Amino acid sequence: MAESDQSLIALFLDMLASERGAARNTLSAYASDLAQASSALEGRLAVADAAALARLAAHWMPLARASAARKLSAVRQFMSFLLREGIRSDDPGRDLAMPAQPRTLPKSLGPGDVEALFTTLAARCAASPDDARLVRLQALIELLYGSGLRASELVSLPRHAVRPGRGHLVLAGKGGRERLVPIGRAAEAAVAAHVANVPADARWLFPSGKAHLTRLRLWQLVKWLAAEAGIPPARISPHVLRHAFATHLLEGGADLRVVQTLLGHADIATTQIYTHVAGRALIALVNERHPLRSAATK
Repeated sequence: MAESDQSLIALFLDMLASERGAARNTLSAYASDLAQASSALEGRLAVADAAALARLAAHWMPLARASAARKLSAVRQFMSFLLREGIRSDDPGRDLAMPAQPRTLPKSLGPGDVEALFTTLAARCAASPDDARLVRLQALIELLYGSGLRASELVSLPRHAVRPGRGHLVLAGKGGRERLVPIGRAAEAAVAAHVANVPADARWLFPSGKAHLTRLRLWQLVKWLAAEAGIPPARISPHVLRHAFATHLLEGGADLRVVQTLLGHADIATTQIYTHVAGRALIALVNERHPLRSAATK
């Protein structure tokens, strides 16, 4: 990467961190994508014209559409930044073609699947009540489905994050944004049972070695439980349980804005995809509760 590209990319990343509060993983992805773009253009990304960017887009077309779109988005934002800072007098990234993205619905689980998970887990815990790994797994699953936590948020919870009787915790999610996360009685009880096995001086609620449980290990545990419950492991992951949390709330009549807050989505457009999953329940809700429907039946 040419020095000019390197320094300007560093300046752009600094802006994302300081002004937009971008998360570490986001900054790492932007840094990697822009470094690849600079390399593909022989260190001349910052001075690239529209033709050069078109060649870059063609270079990335063989990639998966989501990957190519993410990389091109990074380039467009970088070019826009250079224009705003007066480093360039034009923005050739403005018309950079983006690969078409199919709208995919998030995977979810039916209430029967969730019931099978919890029934299986309860049976395993009853058969081996002293197995600390099963007690930990019950706390993990209760928090995943009962509170809609992201996998990264869950595994990195501090030891004292869940306090008895409080009913919620305050979590710093993506971009450092704080949100209130509900903790149901079942989750609270499961965490209390698990905490009894965690050293009092531990930093994490789910410690593992010198750090906390990894997302990969959480993913493996969820897959194992699914197989035990007779659910194809390919249908489930920690993120699918988060989707199920949102979907089942909407199907139960929860307000979309409430679900947005609980999930920690900055933009309600991110939450709206769940309306496609829970569409029938939402239509029924309108038919049952809309004022005009009530007037028509009087």
